[in-house]
Amino acid sequence: MTQIIHNAIIYIEDLFRGNAGGHDTAHSLRVYKNAMMIAENEPEADEEIVALAALLHDADDHKLFHTENNENARSFLACNHVPEEKTEQICIAINSVSFSQNRDKRPDTLEGQIVQDADRLDALGAIGIARTFAYGGEHGRPLQESVQHFYDKLLLLKDTMNTETGRQLAEKRHTFLESFMRELLDETRDC
Repeated sequence: MTQIIHNAIIYIEDLFRGNAGGHDTAHSLRVYKNAMMIAENEPEADEEIVALAALLHDADDHKLFHTENNENARSFLACNHVPEEKTEQICIAINSVSFSQNRDKRPDTLEGQIVQDADRLDALGAIGIARTFAYGGEHGRPLQESVQHFYDKLLLLKDTMNTETGRQLAEKRHTFLESFMRELLDETRDC
C-alpha cells in the first residue's frame, strides 16, 4: 500500500466517523477492494486514479456533505501533493459514480467505469440488503419504503455494469437479491 492510499484511508475514517447509514468507511473500503479487483483485469486503467477515486467517492456525497466541486476530495488531494491533472481525473471518476446522478450514463473513462461498477457491487448481495435497511432505519423510513428501493435501484444494477469483471461479480449478488426478495414477499404476503 502506498503512502497516499494509507493517508486516504485515515482521511475517510475521520470524515465518516459516526456515520452508520451505509455510507461509511467500511463501504468505501469495500468499494476500494472491489475496484482494485476489477482493475486487475483492466491493465489499461491507472490504478492510482482508481484507488483514490474509490476511497474518496463519497467524500462529497450530497446525502452527507454540503460541499461543492468535490471540495473534500480536492482538499485531501492538494494536501497530498497530487498534481492538478491527476486530481481532475480522480474527480471525473468520482463524479461518474452516483446512481441517482448518473442513472443511465456510462462513464467516459475506464477508471470511472471501474469505480462505478465497484460502488454498485456494494449495493448488491447481502451487503446491499444490509446497507439498504441501515440507511432506511437511520432516516426513519418504514420497511415498505426500504423494500421499494430494491425495485427502484438495486434490482436494476446488474444490467448497468460496465466491465466484464463487474458483470460477473454482479450476477451472483443479483441472484442473492432475487432470492431474498422472494423470501421476503412470501413472509409478508398476508400482512
